Amino acid sequence: MRLAIINTGSANRFSVETALKRIGADCCDAKTPEDADGADALVLPGVGSAAPAMKVLEASGWRSRLQSETRPVFGICLGMQLLFERSAEGDVETLGVIRGEVRRLPESGLSWPHMGWNALQITRPDPLLERLSGGDYMYFANGYYVPECEATLATVSYGETISAIVRQGNFMGCQFHPERSAKAGQQVLRNFCELAS
Repeated sequence: MRLAIINTGSANRFSVETALKRIGADCCDAKTPEDADGADALVLPGVGSAAPAMKVLEASGWRSRLQSETRPVFGICLGMQLLFERSAEGDVETLGVIRGEVRRLPESGLSWPHMGWNALQITRPDPLLERLSGGDYMYFANGYYVPECEATLATVSYGETISAIVRQGNFMGCQFHPERSAKAGQQVLRNFCELAS
């Protein structure tokens, strides 16, 4: 199993790679689509904001490649949000490979941004959720979110119902940081690798 980690200059790329290597994945750094030739699947990590990340994906050729990608793709945090059609963060058009839009979390008496541990609520079964259960805690760090939609597999509640894990065809992702979510987060990464193998 060889995974290409798409390099957008995100701060969490190294920690994602470390977490994947810990479960036995062979990883390569992919600044351009050509760097991912021969990879079985792709991982799109992300910390930061949507507009600058989309500029990097456009300049590197990844935008058009991802929009026609047939290999399994897994987005993490901002990387998951970029899979959707549009983000309120910078009012930018994103990849559009999953239907739905990213909204700003309202400041309704809760801390903004959303940072900390929240328990998953599984909304429908999927191989990506194998060996996970409702109540597993994951670590979140986000000011924007995807409302529950057709692609949602699991949610958390933080003032709003947040899509925590999504899947539409070969495109998958999680809003939380699996690399910082202990055994449950590691299980999500392991499930993705098993799906991609």
